[in-house]
Amino acid sequence: MHEDHDTTTLGALLTNDLIGITRGRFFPLPARARAMQKGCGWVPANLGLTPFDDIAADNPWGCTGDLRLSPDPDTEFYTRRLGEGGFTGMLCDITTLTGAPWYGCGRSFLKAALEELKTEFGLILQATFEMEFQITGASWDAAPAFSMQAMRRADGFCRTLTDALTDIGNAPEIVLPEYGADQFEMAFPPRPALEAADKAVLTREVIREAARLQGYRATFTPKLTPESVGNGLHIHFSFLDRDTLQPVTHDPAAPGGVSKACGHFVAGIVKQMHALMVFCAPTAVSYMRLLPHHWSSAYASFGALNREAALRICPMPPGADPAKAFNIEFRPTDSTSSPYWALGVLVRAGLEGLRQQRPTPPLLHGDPEALTDAERLGMGITRLPASLQEALDAFIGNKTVTEWFDPVLVDGIRTAKICEIHKTESWNPAELCRQYARIY
Repeated sequence: MHEDHDTTTLGALLTNDLIGITRGRFFPLPARARAMQKGCGWVPANLGLTPFDDIAADNPWGCTGDLRLSPDPDTEFYTRRLGEGGFTGMLCDITTLTGAPWYGCGRSFLKAALEELKTEFGLILQATFEMEFQITGASWDAAPAFSMQAMRRADGFCRTLTDALTDIGNAPEIVLPEYGADQFEMAFPPRPALEAADKAVLTREVIREAARLQGYRATFTPKLTPESVGNGLHIHFSFLDRDTLQPVTHDPAAPGGVSKACGHFVAGIVKQMHALMVFCAPTAVSYMRLLPHHWSSAYASFGALNREAALRICPMPPGADPAKAFNIEFRPTDSTSSPYWALGVLVRAGLEGLRQQRPTPPLLHGDPEALTDAERLGMGITRLPASLQEALDAFIGNKTVTEWFDPVLVDGIRTAKICEIHKTESWNPAELCRQYARIY
């Protein structure tokens, strides 16, 4: 632990679960230093919690089993400029009592997938997470979307937030007032994929704390109200060659400029996308955002500069080196997801595409709703699940995807989702939004 950490600060050992909630254990001095070195106990059944802290009676873990939160010293953080004393801690892998990775650890799942990508195909994944969120409880005057007025009224909050994000090594590239009421978007520089996921987990907590200290509340819920715009968590990725560390995502001679390896990877994601939604859009409210004509990607598709495409080739600034600037954006994800699990399943699906050498999908131009059924069928464009139940069915029914996981975890996901579906099925849209906004 850094010597300059305020002695009154609790130390946090943190993990991020299947539904994007950061949970952990918290230690005051003098226990803090030992905990940060040795880790602490954890419980398997924690993974079966719904967003509302319900747990299915038939979950596969029950009251038995013990695990460890094993801190990674490379993830140590200290937000020295965020409130009195800030807060400090480390992100953890969940391990068995013998120190082996636990099958229910999203961070370990992502690490293993990235290692296979590097070992089998010589590819290093670079990534970043683009976040949208809304502020509630502020007394700001109304202001036009994207305007200077909207930015200046939030100046105190944004300065506090930027300072705190700089403290954790994730200074944003851009902060902007978005289209929605009191909505903001933040984008960050690309970095190695595991580090990008680590930073995304911490960044959400820093945003929440910065808002709290201003007397506001930050919410990442996919839908604040039925009428509001959605909040997404867009995942950008590109590839480096393992041996040369040169970018290998772009090929100027290929359709869309997509390299052969990148095309295989994207094709694997498109093929498995329906089953991935249980990780990328893992809550009942997620499907109020994933609607046609909402720029949130209601169809499994690949496009260039097209915000209705689930995967899109991003624009490059004038004068940029295309080899370095070229990247792909995955748009259906929201912040009820775990950055580890969401990115991890994208890598797993991409690996399937690479192994099968699937051809680059055809590029979607325009809104998929404007195409006929036959046109969509010919391009392999399919409607994504429209509910959590449909997403769960797609996952359970996909043998390729379920085989990425221990059968006990598959059963744990099934029981947790059914529990959440039963709890929320009687809520009208307004109540659904209100309840998830309370959590996220």
